[in-house]
Amino acid sequence: MSAPALPPIAAWLAARSLARGLQAPVADSGGYRVDVNAPDEIQRWVYPAVSEDLAALARSIRRPAYLVKACASHDQLRAALPPGWQVHAPGYFMAGPGLAPALPACPPSYTVEVARSGAVTEVRIMSAEGSLAASGYAAETEHIFIYDRIVTAPEHQRRGLGRLLMATLREAKLDAAKPERLVATEEGRALYESLGWRTLSVFSTGSVAE
Repeated sequence: MSAPALPPIAAWLAARSLARGLQAPVADSGGYRVDVNAPDEIQRWVYPAVSEDLAALARSIRRPAYLVKACASHDQLRAALPPGWQVHAPGYFMAGPGLAPALPACPPSYTVEVARSGAVTEVRIMSAEGSLAASGYAAETEHIFIYDRIVTAPEHQRRGLGRLLMATLREAKLDAAKPERLVATEEGRALYESLGWRTLSVFSTGSVAE
């Protein structure tokens, strides 16, 4: 029997937690909570939209490193947060094109390394000098295939490594029908749009200002 469907943002968050070795999200305060337990992020709550539950949670938080995130614009999230909070640079919740991209040739002087652990795949693209030029992760669950921590070092950008990285990660996908999702930065969104991805929502983050 297939697993019950999850809201898209909840499915993404569960797969993201898997990719990062975190505990699975739990339903909490009307959203989904992940216990990160890192110095700069202790917990995060993710919501499909701004709601009174989100606003009530924010009023109960007094310290930084407890992040509240929602599929909402900067202004929508800002309006729900109490005084003393800040809204960070936006992200973008994006959907993949569904079609498998052609795997580009690896540029000369670079090598591609692929490592898989269960449902998580890591790809590293190394320069001839042995430095890490680009890297990223993918994770697949019953509901979704997600991409995470897609990074190309500044000195190696505009050489096609981002496209190669995404296509190589996509080769790990077992179920071609599963939706593909990621959250992009403003800079990363341009790459993904060039690959046929589309934005589903702005993804905004708030926290108590330090």
